[in-house]
Amino acid sequence: MDLSTTYMGLKLKNPIVPSASPLSETVESVKALEDAGAAAVVVYSIFEEQISHEANALDFYLTQTGESYAEALSYFPKPDEFKLGPDEYLKHISNLKRSVDIPIIGSLNGVSVGGWMKYAKLIQEAGADALELNVYYIPTDPNLTGSQVEQIYFNNIAAVKENVTIPVSIKVGPYFSSLANVAKKLDAIGVDGLVMFNRFYQPDFDLDNLEVVSNLTLSSKWELRLPLRWIAILYGKIKASMAATSGVQDYEDVIKVLMAGGDVAMMCSELLRHGNKRIGEILDGMKKWMEEKEYDSVAQMKGSMSQKSVAEPAAFERANYMKMLNSFKPII
Repeated sequence: MDLSTTYMGLKLKNPIVPSASPLSETVESVKALEDAGAAAVVVYSIFEEQISHEANALDFYLTQTGESYAEALSYFPKPDEFKLGPDEYLKHISNLKRSVDIPIIGSLNGVSVGGWMKYAKLIQEAGADALELNVYYIPTDPNLTGSQVEQIYFNNIAAVKENVTIPVSIKVGPYFSSLANVAKKLDAIGVDGLVMFNRFYQPDFDLDNLEVVSNLTLSSKWELRLPLRWIAILYGKIKASMAATSGVQDYEDVIKVLMAGGDVAMMCSELLRHGNKRIGEILDGMKKWMEEKEYDSVAQMKGSMSQKSVAEPAAFERANYMKMLNSFKPII
């Protein structure tokens, strides 16, 4: 039985890839992921704020996002609070490449096009097999148009592609007015992979202390439905590889990602909850299911439940919404 897949041109032994998280903070933890069966690992992100701290590459955004933004800077961690500094991050990539056999994918988290983009080349030189660009940006300026927001993503990809030759993916959010069009344009620029979707962590209010607080909630299984839907819609319409992230918890979720048209399923929360053993358990579940359903390979099932392949493609669009609303009756 062949579980192998191809992601951004990388040949992987199976479709399970731990996403950028504390799971990759040490060489030992990445070795443990490899031993558990992970096909590749996205390394913990290096942040733009770390790289551009001295160069002030964020000046444009300090002025563009309103007067209150400067005050918001006080919420950023101090440089010594980051787990890995820029130099240490590059050393970490190099150490990982010497220590494991699976592909290592670096991760850059930021917004602006500045000197930090050149850091992408340093990640490549450190030995990374690919790079994931995480554009974590919430446009709060009411004067900023949707097309201007989209251009930020296009500029970022173009700048990185100019600096590296390794494959580059971009982790996007679902909140574009026309996600399919954005995906098509990113594809035309030359992005090698789309990672769907970025989880924008929402702040909460502490009513006792009257403060805005941040807390991390691990992803839930239902969150997978959104990336599933869009992967299924985009399958066959773009050349870039597609990865689903958020809500992947068991072998059925991984199979759904593949059938929608995804190349890999990225995991984090499930591994943080239950440990690396979940990778082997999920792979065993996949093999058993494939044997029962007489699938010989991952390639055989890929895209079989995409919009272009199902008998009722409208289920991915408005018709599904109408049916859902009529499927429940109120309790009287």
